[in-house]
Amino acid sequence: MGIVITAFERSPDGGKGLARDTRVRWALEETGQPYDVRLLSFQAMKAPAHLALHPFGQIPTYEEDDLALFETGSIVFHLAERHPGLFPQDANARARAITWMFAAVNTIEPPILDLVTVRIHEGDKPWAAERLPLVADRIRVRLKQLAAHLGDSEWLDGDFSAGDLMMVSVLLRLRLSGILDEFPSLAAYVARGEARPAYQRAFAAQLAINAAPSLAD
Repeated sequence: MGIVITAFERSPDGGKGLARDTRVRWALEETGQPYDVRLLSFQAMKAPAHLALHPFGQIPTYEEDDLALFETGSIVFHLAERHPGLFPQDANARARAITWMFAAVNTIEPPILDLVTVRIHEGDKPWAAERLPLVADRIRVRLKQLAAHLGDSEWLDGDFSAGDLMMVSVLLRLRLSGILDEFPSLAAYVARGEARPAYQRAFAAQLAINAAPSLAD
């Protein structure tokens, strides 16, 4: 069987590229791998068939032959290992690219997700107004450090790699907050990622799903 990934039948963001299947689509496009998509409703995501693939009932998942994976970092790592386009040939540069993948999801993304939680899921709590600026400041600390490393470079470590793919995908979540614009070098870095033809194809594919009329419409 060919590659099959899962995605939202209707993404909560309306197709703005923030759903995590976009990261996997992007990696597939960068490595030139054809794939099919199985769309899931929120109800189907909690059904036993999907939980057998993703024990936490989320998307995306990745299936190929007898292999099933979940977690975007793991899926992108798998694709980068198996196909050229996302890891450098040099062993040390490859190790650094992997390090940046971990940095994206372990260091940069957690406070960004906290911001989403405070604004959307905890916005009605009496302490939300006080917590919001604290979370935003934690993000700014990390972005200042990231911007210092990036400097005037185009990518994090030489050529574009899976590390950049994951980092750009994480930083995209900040666009609506306005915080990303406080760091022009990082905003330009994200724009370079979005300008890559592979990202454009991935974005267009998931947007088309959300733009199409649903059966309920």
